[in-house]
Amino acid sequence: MSQVQGMASMTPLFFNATRFTLGALSLLPLLWFRRRGKATAGSRTAYDAGERPVLELGDGKVMDLPKWTASPVAVSVICGVVLFSASTVQQYGVLYSGSAGRSGFITALYIVMTPLLAFVVLRRRIHLSVVISVAIAVVGFYLLCVTDGFGSITIADVVLLFTAVLFATHILVIDTFGRKMDVIALSFGQIATTAVLSWVGSFVEGSVDWAGAGHAWFAIVYAGVGSAGIAYTLQVVGQQLVPPTRASVIMSLESFFSVIGGALLLGEVMTMRAYVGCALIFAGTVLAQIPVRVPRLRRCEQSDDAVLGAERRR
Repeated sequence: MSQVQGMASMTPLFFNATRFTLGALSLLPLLWFRRRGKATAGSRTAYDAGERPVLELGDGKVMDLPKWTASPVAVSVICGVVLFSASTVQQYGVLYSGSAGRSGFITALYIVMTPLLAFVVLRRRIHLSVVISVAIAVVGFYLLCVTDGFGSITIADVVLLFTAVLFATHILVIDTFGRKMDVIALSFGQIATTAVLSWVGSFVEGSVDWAGAGHAWFAIVYAGVGSAGIAYTLQVVGQQLVPPTRASVIMSLESFFSVIGGALLLGEVMTMRAYVGCALIFAGTVLAQIPVRVPRLRRCEQSDDAVLGAERRR
């Protein structure tokens, strides 16, 4: 919603430059307290001395990574470059689309892209439920976007779909390289990197417009402190606790709120066909995260019952 409002008076690059700068500044107090209080006891904030970073592949296999991937600075820059690409492409999609609800739901396809990319790149297993969820999400995407034949698919839809791939990549990059990093330092590093790249792009295209920023100050503050500073930091924290696919389903709730916010605050109205499409996309994204482990759990429960029975007989 704030991104739609920001695009009314600012270019995508300049909007991102201002909001990510504000997001980085909002994390400076936390960085100061973090440095002063050191890491909390028992928390994993960095690789232990001599420990090599590894990449977890499918079937329990691991692959050694270069030593530089254990550097918080290097990982922050990598995450920042991916985040810059994703957020910039997203802003152009929002600019072309102009709809918070439509943009949010198409972008939410990253929840399906995440397990698919994990399978292709990291060789992690993909279940039948994921394949079915892709089909459901594609049907939902058709109902939402294709209103008058395939010619009604706009540039904004294609751009936002590519955004979904980039955000899925961002989730996997954090999961691969950032699981043992200090969360505040990593979040500050990626947000600062995104801000710097956005400023460079703004100056190159000549889109620095402080008058426009003054008109969109509320959207900048909300998107800078709330979305960039708080949300992306909480994403890094959450991804150190849960696997990437489960993290993506939780993060997908932004799509629900984008539609609700667009309807309540911006007066956006979608057709019943579009709402059905949104529902199917959301159903597909949720189904993609459901692990198919019921038989294994039943076997575990049966084995546990057998062990308890044997102990009672003793």
